[in-house]
Amino acid sequence: MVLLRVVLALLLTAVAAACMQNEPPAQLATVSAPRPSPSIAVPPDRWRAVLIAGDSSSPAFNNGVETMRDRLASDGVRNISLLAADPSVVARAELASEANVRRALQTPGGAACLAFMTSHGDQRGFFLRASRTLLPPSALEQALDAGCGSAPTVVIVSACHSGTFMTDRLRKPNRIILTAAATDRSSFGCGADNEYTEYDRCLLQQFDRVATWRELAATTKTCVEAAERRLGVRQRSLPQTFFGSAVAELRLPGR
Repeated sequence: MVLLRVVLALLLTAVAAACMQNEPPAQLATVSAPRPSPSIAVPPDRWRAVLIAGDSSSPAFNNGVETMRDRLASDGVRNISLLAADPSVVARAELASEANVRRALQTPGGAACLAFMTSHGDQRGFFLRASRTLLPPSALEQALDAGCGSAPTVVIVSACHSGTFMTDRLRKPNRIILTAAATDRSSFGCGADNEYTEYDRCLLQQFDRVATWRELAATTKTCVEAAERRLGVRQRSLPQTFFGSAVAELRLPGR
């Protein structure tokens, strides 16, 4: 009887070992890496651009919009409106009065919008010398709603205190907003001897070197910071950026 129990125990041990050998290996839990936001490309001929030089006290503003026009045109953008405080010195420009600026921004057309605005400014808004007014964030928001709606929209405000345009109503999922300075900061390079403002110079230098607006914002900010260190600026301009969730990886025209 003892011998029988020993034999049975050995048999049960062998069967258990065989079952363990045949048991499939435990499945390891897999963790999916977060997917990057897909890039969005709008054909260049489907962009509509409004370029605004709000002041003529420095050639930097006119130079900024003219060079931006050339950059966009070389990339295939055809629908470009240019407004200047002194249109006599800017080819094919319209007077940058508040009424004309509002009308240009409100004009529908295109699958994507770009508003590039360069001038003086303060915490109330963007200076328009032609009408002696400040375009406030609320007016820009109303004009963009009317002219661009839910289309991908890029807004670049290059002026002192331009962070004032980082309002909740302007920051929408379909919008990208880049400003040259924080709300309480000045930007630099708008003197009579400047070819471009520092922000515009950096933005335009990087324009042909990157593929997305996010890359352009990052490289422009780095360039501005380097320029301010070189100039010995004590209170940095602190450029601001906002990228709506629907256009986080929007590509530049022609990229």
